[in-house]
Order: sequence, then C-alpha cells, then structure tokens
Amino acid sequence: MKHIYCISGFGADERVFSKLNFGENDVHFIPWKIPEKHESIESYASRMNKNIVHPNPVLVGLSFGGMMSIEIAKLISVEKVVLLSSVSNRDELPLYMKIVATLRLNQFIPMKPYAILEPIENYKLGVETKEEKELLREYRRNLNLQYSNWAMNEVVNWKNEWIPPNLVHIHGTNDHIFPIKYVKADYVIKGGGHLLPMNNADEVTDILKKIL
Repeated sequence: MKHIYCISGFGADERVFSKLNFGENDVHFIPWKIPEKHESIESYASRMNKNIVHPNPVLVGLSFGGMMSIEIAKLISVEKVVLLSSVSNRDELPLYMKIVATLRLNQFIPMKPYAILEPIENYKLGVETKEEKELLREYRRNLNLQYSNWAMNEVVNWKNEWIPPNLVHIHGTNDHIFPIKYVKADYVIKGGGHLLPMNNADEVTDILKKIL
C-alpha cells in the first residue's frame, strides 16, 4: 500500500479528486494555507510539506497543485510526482501567463471573483455539469483574496527548471489554462479539459492503476 498525497488546483479542495479511484492505497489531502506576507513559494512548500508524515510518498497535484508538488519534491524523497493538467517547469507556462508576468498585470488587478467573468472562467476550466458549476461557484465565494493574489503571482512567475526524474504528466488536449502545445505530457487524454479528475475520471483512474 502506498501513501498518496493530493494537492488540488487554485483555491480548490479535495472534492476535485472525489471521482478518482486510487485502489487500496492510502490517500491524504493537503489543504491550501493562507500565505504569509511576501512568502516565497519555497517557504510555502516547506509549510505544506509538514502535512506529509509518511516516507517516500506519491504526490498527485492538479494544476497549481502540480507545481506545488514539484516544489515539495525538492525537499523530500518521493516515489512519484503525478501532474494533472499542470506544468513541470517555467518553459511550459503559456505565452499569456508570461506576458502577465512581464507586464505585472496581476499586481494591478485583484485576483478576486467577478460574476461577469464566470461563464468565461467556466469555459476555460472545461466545466461541463451543473454540479461542477455549483462547486466552482462555491470555491469562488470562499476564495481568500490574500491567497489568490499570492497564488496567481507565483504561478505566472514560476522559475522552476528542475524536473523530478520520477515525474508522470497527464494532460488533456482541450486544456485552455495550460494548452497542451506548451507541455510535454506522458499521457494525453483526447478531449480532456483542465478538470481531468472530474470530467475524465475513468481515464485518469486507468492511468493511475498503471503507474502506481
């Protein structure tokens, strides 16, 4: 039995993994924390790492959670790092994020939910069902502004160049947040959007069975 630690995407929680089947493995979820003032992503990863109490775990990260999984893997020995709808290094960040970082646009616009943008955000995320719309609406309603401003800044300015040797990258062809043309995925799910664990749970589960 393996110990699997899951980290959700930007502002989300463990419910985004609820449709996945991890078999007989022991699954844990690491919640997002409120960042400290001017906290680096390395410091934040160190605090997240305190939730890991088993040696040589498997880290499964969705989107920003995948990036955080790599940061944690720099600190401890891990059996595998599994990325879902994420990027493994700064070269895989899409052009629009690099422009945002260069012009520092995220620092001029608070990263808070705007009702008028909800349909656009749902499209970008690949939301398909009423259940998903309601869940994302709840996430937006409970989003902490200090966390969201910090997280967005860390995403667009991520400088990572190190790729774990035991990394497995699962990505969808219709991901509008991290377009597949920028990433090098080990497993590609045709038609899959950004919410792979929810919209393509069966395909992701089959891949997890192969690699775990």
